[in-house]
Amino acid sequence: MGLNRLDFAIIALYLVGITLFGLRFRKKQRTLRDYFLAGRDIPWWAIALSIVAAETSTLTIISIPGLAYDTNFTFLQVVMGYLIGRVVISLVLLPHYFRGDIYTAYELIERRFGQKLRSLTAGLFLLTRAAAEGVRVYAVSIVVSIALGTGEVVSIAIITALTLIYTFEGGLAAVIWTDVVQTVIYVGGTLVGLATILHLVPGGWAAIHAAAASAGKFQLFDFHANPWAPYTFWAGVIGGTFFTVASHGTDQLIVQRLLAARGQKQSATALISSGVAILFQFALFLLVGVMLWAYYGTPSSSFGRPDRIYPTFIVTRIPHGISGLLIAAILAAAMSNLSAALNSLSSSAIIDFYDRLWPQDDEKKKMRLSRLATLCWALVLFALAVIALHKVGRVVEVGLQIASVAYGALLGAFLLGVLTKRANQTGAMVGMACGLAVEIYLWLATPVPWTWWVMIGTCVTFAIGWLISYGTGPKGFPSA
Repeated sequence: MGLNRLDFAIIALYLVGITLFGLRFRKKQRTLRDYFLAGRDIPWWAIALSIVAAETSTLTIISIPGLAYDTNFTFLQVVMGYLIGRVVISLVLLPHYFRGDIYTAYELIERRFGQKLRSLTAGLFLLTRAAAEGVRVYAVSIVVSIALGTGEVVSIAIITALTLIYTFEGGLAAVIWTDVVQTVIYVGGTLVGLATILHLVPGGWAAIHAAAASAGKFQLFDFHANPWAPYTFWAGVIGGTFFTVASHGTDQLIVQRLLAARGQKQSATALISSGVAILFQFALFLLVGVMLWAYYGTPSSSFGRPDRIYPTFIVTRIPHGISGLLIAAILAAAMSNLSAALNSLSSSAIIDFYDRLWPQDDEKKKMRLSRLATLCWALVLFALAVIALHKVGRVVEVGLQIASVAYGALLGAFLLGVLTKRANQTGAMVGMACGLAVEIYLWLATPVPWTWWVMIGTCVTFAIGWLISYGTGPKGFPSA
């Protein structure tokens, strides 16, 4: 069926509207505190929705339904770990972030260990976040190329340029408030898509439920002790917990939002409530995938790859107007995630590196350089997304794998800092190197699923870091 003028008008209206909305915040950006922390005056509920949007990319919306199409609901076991991980962060890491005036997660590392380890952790964040985000930006091209018929490179360029405009001008305030709008749009759009599938399947929900139940599509728990399966209960809950403590407790992408809250209590409320929302959201996307399986009844290979199933359904089966709304919803998730990455990468580059080397520069110069850094990172992510065009399979898992490779080493270093007094900078750096090496080995040379990588890397980093510190003496600062 394809899209018609009404669909294109809805998509264009969204793209122009969200860009103009984000530009409303440009006049409020006078200092680095405004640009990178939104003046620390954002209410908890807005931060919660922004966290949800920041971890919900096009990967989630198109690849999670594809995952359910091929499997079942067992991925939700990982999401349960996401919720537990948020509680751990609120109790263990957040109190340290709200002691003093810090802008990035890695300033906490310098306070505890020293400048060298701060540079190492911040540099690792920049490398892995850029790589993972490049895959996520690539995922946008799948949707845009199917919907608009543009080439994949052109599709990536369009979304990157539009997102850059308001992120460049409005800083974190623009990112968070556009996230709020975009979350409403893509969740609402997904609900509309679900209702449409329900209407198109002969027999409605009763027929879908009967077919899916008999095929085991609603299976949620898998208690098999299989170390090579990524979505067992043990790998999901334990691995998901470690993954989230790392991604939301040590990754500037999320920590930046937590630091923008009006206080520690509001920050913890935002973090935990976002976990409840994420659990609902992933269940919704998995349900869409199961319903699409009931509708098509063909192998995912007939679509080329599972990630193309939902976008293809939107463009070819959903009535005009609604299909335009759903494409706009997927673009909303893509732009919210990309804007979050651009601002967090820029903040770490400026605060963790430039500001330490030239602290005497005035605020106006730092603001100009912050915007320039945002532009540079947009170009980097565009280039990485183009490279990813020919290198990835199921995009949601590739994105999670890339992030997981570094998270264990980062989390191990943070835990050495907040849980021990003996650990020193030398021990933490050696531990990180060993943890990162182990995770790279797991990624490239073993069948161990990604859900275990962060836990293994964290344990290796923490154990070796503590042992080396014990041997070299307590050279670090006392634990805060």
